[in-house]
Amino acid sequence: MQEVQIRHEELGLTNEDVLAMFETMLMARRLDERMWLLNRSGKIPFVISCQGQEAAQVGAVFALDKNKDYIAPYYRDMGVVLHFGMTPRDLMLSAFAKAEDPNSGGRQMPGHFGQKRNRILTGSSPVTTQVPHAVGVALAGRLQKEDFITFVTLGEGSSNQGDFHEGANFAGVHKLPVIIMVENNQYAISVPVERQLGCAKVSDRAIGYGMPGITVDGKCPLQVYKVVKEAAERARNGGGPSLIETVTFRLTAHSSDDDDRQYRTAEDIAEGRAKDPVVLFEKYLREAGIMNDAFRAEIEDRVMAEVNDATDYAEAAPYAKPEDTLKYVYAPTDGGDV
Repeated sequence: MQEVQIRHEELGLTNEDVLAMFETMLMARRLDERMWLLNRSGKIPFVISCQGQEAAQVGAVFALDKNKDYIAPYYRDMGVVLHFGMTPRDLMLSAFAKAEDPNSGGRQMPGHFGQKRNRILTGSSPVTTQVPHAVGVALAGRLQKEDFITFVTLGEGSSNQGDFHEGANFAGVHKLPVIIMVENNQYAISVPVERQLGCAKVSDRAIGYGMPGITVDGKCPLQVYKVVKEAAERARNGGGPSLIETVTFRLTAHSSDDDDRQYRTAEDIAEGRAKDPVVLFEKYLREAGIMNDAFRAEIEDRVMAEVNDATDYAEAAPYAKPEDTLKYVYAPTDGGDV
């Protein structure tokens, strides 16, 4: 795993770029924290958290072209979809399952992202189905001679599913422009990583698919940016797919329906929180002379204003009408829009 120190200037990133990274990470964190509060107060039914994985998510997508690339995110990827154009209101509408939810009109569980105008491929509940979807979109782009790559994420537990193997193998055989990023947060619900993998790292599997495999520190957005940028350039230049493993730590239970105290020790959780990627990146920005207390407070105020607005808007928004149950399921018989 690459854990060398790296500075943003070496990567061609400006101070404004890394501040935008931090603000996106912080937005994902504050939205996630608000959703937990709403769940515990009985206002929303379910939360599946991104906490601890924001650096990997945001570092990766800043290395992509959000105006032309396609993404197939998995359910924790709040940082990914925020950068690609989903708004805090969009995410809160989904959490409250309101009619305006852009993902599914309130039909799907939170974390099942999908937004056509921002090239976010629709996800579903069976894990890992997004890998062959992303590979198929990459193949379609090649057949149509379009200039984009696809980026797909999943957890390390999902890398043990057949869809992962089939999608990665097909991408490798046909040298498709796909980046497969595994966010290894150490647990597949309650199963620790050492009981999931027969190899040392998820990236060790890449050789079997004929693609580069890289494991990187997922707590550092700059390191993730670097390897994803290299993979994206390789894909755009005809070099085929890449498998990237970002090593992270899940700071919460698997979901709001889980109690991780049943399988993680207090010491394990405390160790993970001591390596909180949001805190670590803020420390980097301060040491680099980019952030001070006043600027940090300004960012926090701006983020919280959006979180509060999104919460108020989504809570007041209407639910879908009962008569809309079959909307988008069947084509209209009157010739109207689907």
